[in-house]
Amino acid sequence: MLIREVTDVIERFAPLAWQESYDNAGLIVGRPDDEVHKALLAVDVTDEVMTEAEREGCDMVITHHPIVFHALKRFNSADQVQRCVERAIRSGIALYACHTNLDSAPEGMSWRLAEMLGVGDLRVLQPTPEDEKVGFGVVGELPEAVPTLDYLREVRRVAVCTGAGASMIGDARRAGADIYVTADMKYNDFMTPDKALTVADIGHFESEYCAIQILFDILSKNLITFAVRKSESSRNPVNYLV
Repeated sequence: MLIREVTDVIERFAPLAWQESYDNAGLIVGRPDDEVHKALLAVDVTDEVMTEAEREGCDMVITHHPIVFHALKRFNSADQVQRCVERAIRSGIALYACHTNLDSAPEGMSWRLAEMLGVGDLRVLQPTPEDEKVGFGVVGELPEAVPTLDYLREVRRVAVCTGAGASMIGDARRAGADIYVTADMKYNDFMTPDKALTVADIGHFESEYCAIQILFDILSKNLITFAVRKSESSRNPVNYLV
């Protein structure tokens, strides 16, 4: 199967036109007309993920985060980004990322996480000017109100944004959310709501791990003869002390 046949399926669900201007989603290593036989799905391209791809005979790695986000000026294995790109080229492994376009897609990242949390009747939290069904985050309702951890507030309306969503606290508040579930919050971000709603930081990796299942569903349902594997080496780079 050609790379473009695989990426066309993904991009019908999450067109590259929906990615943010700062992003680098799409085919990063490889050529559209190269042949591939098996893809490994992960959140990030890491040394461990590349080892797994080589071990399992995967000639394509599809991730949520693009391995190349900022321009590279040299390739001398000085860091993980350079090592993985060099390794992919030498091993003939294509690298593809589906990032902010998957965040913005209807039934994309925030939709999946909200559904996992039992939130229904979803609508986009921060829609694009062109299409109210496309954009970042979602807001919806729980089947019934539940108490927060401090038992001072009942939660029924839930706003969700996977990844770094601190900039959308205002959107969650205007949507009348009782709680906003996101990640990458700074100290002062927790004071921004001014007790109007509860804010929960669940961790960047944790909030975006669902990307693997979303990509698996897209590919397995549309490319019956193409092998897809969920990475067992895609792990949170953040370790928590307990």
